Amino acid sequence: MNWYVAGASFLGTAVEFVEALTIVLAVLLTKGWRTAMIGASLAVVVLAALVLILGYPLVHIVQLGIVQFVVGLLMLLFGMRWLRKAILRYTGYKAVHDEAKAFAQELDRQRKSGGNGAGIDGFGALTTFNGVFLEGLESVFIVITVGLSAGALPSAVEGCLAAFVLVILAGIAFKRPLQTVPENTLKFVVGVMLSAFGTFWAGEGLGIAWWNRDVSIVIVMAFYLAASLLFVSYLRATRRAAVTEKAHGA
Repeated sequence: MNWYVAGASFLGTAVEFVEALTIVLAVLLTKGWRTAMIGASLAVVVLAALVLILGYPLVHIVQLGIVQFVVGLLMLLFGMRWLRKAILRYTGYKAVHDEAKAFAQELDRQRKSGGNGAGIDGFGALTTFNGVFLEGLESVFIVITVGLSAGALPSAVEGCLAAFVLVILAGIAFKRPLQTVPENTLKFVVGVMLSAFGTFWAGEGLGIAWWNRDVSIVIVMAFYLAASLLFVSYLRATRRAAVTEKAHGA
């Protein structure tokens, strides 16, 4: 198993699964477990089919160098997007995602739609399908990009499955949103990892011979981490200065 790939896949998909779990739990409590499970199961089946259709065939049809460059570039952009949001949340420029609040809002929305939890509710099933499918689609992207770029798709799938099982077990055990999961920190770490992997594999696609191969990933990762922490420090200082200046002006 490629532990770099499995780890990146695990962390990235775990974040998406936690968000999907919030929706599933809200529907389960208001519309019943049958409604929630039908919508969620159908979404999982569709997503699994996408992995099979888009994953392995690409390995045999497209040259590895092209896959590494294109997928590496996409992964870099994806990782940088997560990093940007995480940095803005750490510095107060963007509100931290509140899973408990999202859960309460979804619970209220489901209750207002009617239904008493008996039988199958179409609105609830569609809600769980959409939530699981949209969050899962990002997971599919992570699995395919990480797996194909490293030539280790099975490891990426295994990391994803491990995250899926862990989140499901946590949901069953707690029966509530995973409020204790530091989602922004997790997204920050995954953003650093995806940016580093994307840079490494895009470089390989361009023919760059990295120093000591996989060791370079750790170095690139350290670079992104240091740069991100510097941005956090700078933006926090800028925000404090702006608040102080506004207070003095008032």
